[in-house]
Amino acid sequence: MNEHTPGLSTRCVHAGELADAHGSPHTPIYTTTTFKFANTADLLDVVDGRKPGSLYTRYGLNPTIFSLEAKLAALEGAEAAWSFCSGMAAEAALFLAHGRKGIVCIGDAYGGTMELLSTQLRELNIPTYFLAGNRLDGLKSFLDAGAGLVFFETPTNPTLEVLDIRRICDLAHERGVLVAVDNTFASPANQSPLELGADFVVHSATKYLGGHSDLTAGALMGSKHLLAAVWNWRKNLGSALAPETAAQLMRSIRTLTVRVERQNATAQAVAEAMASHPKVARVLYPGLPDFPGHETAKAQMKGYGGMLTLDLKGGYDDAVRTVDKLTLFAIAPSLGGVESLATMPVTTTHHGLSAEERARRGITDTMIRLSVGLEDAADLIADLEQALD
Repeated sequence: MNEHTPGLSTRCVHAGELADAHGSPHTPIYTTTTFKFANTADLLDVVDGRKPGSLYTRYGLNPTIFSLEAKLAALEGAEAAWSFCSGMAAEAALFLAHGRKGIVCIGDAYGGTMELLSTQLRELNIPTYFLAGNRLDGLKSFLDAGAGLVFFETPTNPTLEVLDIRRICDLAHERGVLVAVDNTFASPANQSPLELGADFVVHSATKYLGGHSDLTAGALMGSKHLLAAVWNWRKNLGSALAPETAAQLMRSIRTLTVRVERQNATAQAVAEAMASHPKVARVLYPGLPDFPGHETAKAQMKGYGGMLTLDLKGGYDDAVRTVDKLTLFAIAPSLGGVESLATMPVTTTHHGLSAEERARRGITDTMIRLSVGLEDAADLIADLEQALD
């Protein structure tokens, strides 16, 4: 008899949940700071890692956190997962554990990630390299220089560039180099990087995993062996997640697939409507057939996501006036929530870059990045049309 593997929606609801003595279907919140033991031998079994168990919440050794991490691992089909107090905390621990020989960042990335790579890690004498997403032929030279980790987002922020996960993993693994993929924009509902060869998946769980703009968290998934090197960095940097937030994140994950499937469909409708608007120069969305990365997205994604970017005709002032006239779309950073958000990369995510660097990355002063929520598509389209007109 073949063993049945539960689908993603089932895993979102049931994976990791602890049996409760009172019949609760969900893991309770253990706000406990420390946990007691019957004797010293039992304590040492946990301290020395011979047996799993709760010990000290700052270390992440807490039943609520264990439950969340089992659920996070199940989402990405990973052996294990660590949770963090933010996505940046997850990236920092990963880079310090596995990137000290050098890190190659391919394509565009979140502004905080770029600053960490280009400034703080270099201050620690960790080599960091940057490679355009359309220049993968240049990856070999960076790997030959001694880099030990390749990192990239796909789709990227804010141009939605789609990078070929399997191709990059093959290039890196030929030289024994690890690969980490930031799956925040896609979410596990749309993309499974580990199945395509990645060694790590990292998330800003604040976004689609959280989904309600009411928590801040991060996640790192991968093999037990590779994650073991990250654990002490998380412990000693004090970046483990609080049990209260862990429980809140588990609540949100239970509805992940239904939220993302709706956001996929609505974003597709918005993208198609905006593609023909006379005041829109171009729409960047992987689900559009004429989008440069459409075929790659079609091959490696199950859905095209809730993020899209409009590049308007006119100038910076025209884009500002359009954003300021929106009523359903809130002007705010972040993404992935049930409410729709609009932001201009030049004023938020990439504000700190020079005009020359933004131009090199294809980020214009007239771009508006949209995070599509759960509102009706027709209402969001009408809001954009009235703002544009």
